[in-house]
Amino acid sequence: MSVLTRNEAQTRAQFLDVHRYTIDLDLTTGEDTFDSRTVIQFTALAAGDTFVELKPATLRSISLDGHPLDPADLTENRYPLTALTAGPHELRIDAAMRYSRTGEGMHRFTDPTDGETYLYTQLFMEDVQRVFAAFDQPDLKSVFALTVTAPEDWTVLGNGIAEHTGNGQWTIAPTPLISTYLVAVAAGPWHSVATQHAGLPFGIHCRRSLAPHLDADADEILDITRACFDRYHEKFDEPYPFDSYDQAFVPEFNAGAMENPGLVTFRDEFIYRSAVTDTERQTRAMVIAHEMAHMWFGDLVTLAWWDDIWLNESFAEYMGYQTLTEATRFTDTWVDFGVARKGWGYDADQRPSTHPVAPDPGAVPDTASAMLNFDGISYAKGASALRQLVTWLGEKDFLSGINTHFARHKFANATLADFIDNLASATDRDVHAWAEQWLRTTGVDTLTPHVEESDGAWSITIDQHGHRPHRIAVGAYDHAVDTQPGPDRLILRDRFELDVPHNNTAKNHTGRRPALVVPNDNDLTYAKVRLDPESWNTALQTLSGIPDALTRAVIWNAARDMVRDGELHPDTYLRTARTHLPHETDLALVQGVLTFADTQITRRYTTPDNRPAAHATLTDLCRDLIRRTEDGTNPGLRLTAVRHLIDAATQPDTIQDWLTDGSVPGGPELDPELRWRILTRLAVLGATDETTIATELRHDPSATGQEGAARCRAALPTPEAKATAWHSLFNDDTLSNYLFSATAQGFWQPEQADLVHDYVPRYYPEATALAARRGPAIAEAAGRYAFPHYAIDTDNLHHGEQALNDPTLIPALHRKLTDQIDDLRRALAVRNAR
Repeated sequence: MSVLTRNEAQTRAQFLDVHRYTIDLDLTTGEDTFDSRTVIQFTALAAGDTFVELKPATLRSISLDGHPLDPADLTENRYPLTALTAGPHELRIDAAMRYSRTGEGMHRFTDPTDGETYLYTQLFMEDVQRVFAAFDQPDLKSVFALTVTAPEDWTVLGNGIAEHTGNGQWTIAPTPLISTYLVAVAAGPWHSVATQHAGLPFGIHCRRSLAPHLDADADEILDITRACFDRYHEKFDEPYPFDSYDQAFVPEFNAGAMENPGLVTFRDEFIYRSAVTDTERQTRAMVIAHEMAHMWFGDLVTLAWWDDIWLNESFAEYMGYQTLTEATRFTDTWVDFGVARKGWGYDADQRPSTHPVAPDPGAVPDTASAMLNFDGISYAKGASALRQLVTWLGEKDFLSGINTHFARHKFANATLADFIDNLASATDRDVHAWAEQWLRTTGVDTLTPHVEESDGAWSITIDQHGHRPHRIAVGAYDHAVDTQPGPDRLILRDRFELDVPHNNTAKNHTGRRPALVVPNDNDLTYAKVRLDPESWNTALQTLSGIPDALTRAVIWNAARDMVRDGELHPDTYLRTARTHLPHETDLALVQGVLTFADTQITRRYTTPDNRPAAHATLTDLCRDLIRRTEDGTNPGLRLTAVRHLIDAATQPDTIQDWLTDGSVPGGPELDPELRWRILTRLAVLGATDETTIATELRHDPSATGQEGAARCRAALPTPEAKATAWHSLFNDDTLSNYLFSATAQGFWQPEQADLVHDYVPRYYPEATALAARRGPAIAEAAGRYAFPHYAIDTDNLHHGEQALNDPTLIPALHRKLTDQIDDLRRALAVRNAR
């Protein structure tokens, strides 16, 4: 398939003005394909040649200005339009298009619970061509008018208000000017909850089998939606630019959500079938806020080319967290960002694949390379940079510049240069210089404080490894006079701002030196932090006694970074967690620290000989947390501890008893998520079998149950189970994206290294061939989930490094393997550090 280059897009944008798409989709033609008829009205601004993109199963007919063209002229995904005259034209295309099972294009899903079928589009980057013919690039905005034929008992949703005109016919209100990748359709027997707000129809939708779970949370979801909508209207001068606001929770969705104007699609795991923590509810709320921010930044004003994808994602990421903090009950969202999201950016920025937040246009020459930049840099680092910009610029001037940006470019496209110019118009500060230092460079700065004390005063200087300017807060903490049990408590003596770099002249502060000095207190910049030796010793003893959760997040992040950099032994991290998490009051911190301790410390950074002791520390910690929550006052903390105790179990007896009893003593009762979690761990330990898995699946035949069974079967420690799973992954191309991921998650287990040893060298060539056959979405899953994570040895590193030289690697898998192999190299270094 030909990918679109930036040069081709620029040439076509100068050549065409696209006015209107009239699209008719017939979703009643069978299980494999649907009919797509498209009329494109456009003007050629000069005489010349161009092309239109589509990926049909069958191209039945195509005509230009009433003259038939030869369908056989379609080459890969491009149909040439030659010898166009200057002036208006009408292109008509009639095609059959294939349904997808990989979450790309028009995805088709049949719910195993009740047999109902659902369809939805995901047209990002270049997948609109899987649904209808288009001049597919973001800066050729147009009006889109859709009609859809569906089974009579279905509901059809789109970017605008959809009207059912009878006999399965639906007409969707024409859009204002939007980009091709933002067109959306969702069709099926949806369960819907409708309301009105600010004069607009709002709706939330899910599969019928999830209806009780959506209804249970409908008030919360709609309250968050209304609160964010109102808050954005307080921040932004431009009103919401579309005629309705629907949120559809759809099955087997690859991303967290997609910002289609007027019809945001979310992965339907956000409709909770089982118990969740309040932090998980906060995450769902943040995604709602994030996607709504895109209605302005991304949909109203859209990037001109994919080098500016950060403008969409960084802005929405920052606004999502900030607006949630301001407008909802979730007032500590930046703690979760700091301990969970920010590390994603730090990790990505230290790999060979790092790139600037705003890469040079030449670094994104085509759509295939653009797809690689949807990572922790474009999201977490970019949002961190914007948070630092607001700290330096002030929120008033920041929002003034944003509103100028919207006013100048609404229903059009904009670039980084436009964005910076509009910010600069609102302030006397040199925003252009800031952008060059923050947005055009790579890597993570490290800030290391030096604290001196003399003559009744103390001072701090910051050594900076890096180049960016930072405005940070420094927190100074003293020991509290405290008779409470547990670790010592600290109290804040002073918090002051400091610019880095500075003239390195230390400013004196009166009094003795504080027990703890924390640079980047409040986590307002993007940098790795180290503490001076005395402060570090204090932190190890008093971490859970620091009064502010965001400060604790900064220190936990410092500890995490020190482990990854080989400066802190993994055992020390585990012991610190064992000491302080039983006293931690912020659930996001508990979840973030336990996740790192489980997925990285015990499974990857600890050698096989030391893993039993690491597991023992982790399970003892989880038992402490369970004991702490016996009074029922903190169900989220208890659920978190139970989950991690299951995952860390080295013997089956306790968790088998829980499964048999249907409950953890003292709660919680086992819901489907916990039952499948226990069964997966029992499979890893060789304490269950196919009969038990099949019985559980009969009790829970849902889509989630199907995934749980696939995960369990792949985790069974027998040669036959591994061979079957491997065949499903790499030889049988029928698995959907979700069933592929579930099978891959079960296959590799650190306890089964000897059993799967021979599969490690097979992974690289077979994943390469799979990615070439099935495309970027499965390539992403193969690189993320099917990679041999737990083969932490030089043989695996050697195989991986050789694989990167294979010229047949598609870009999506090459990027994923580059990152995984660098993480493997880091894990080996951590193990070898002394």
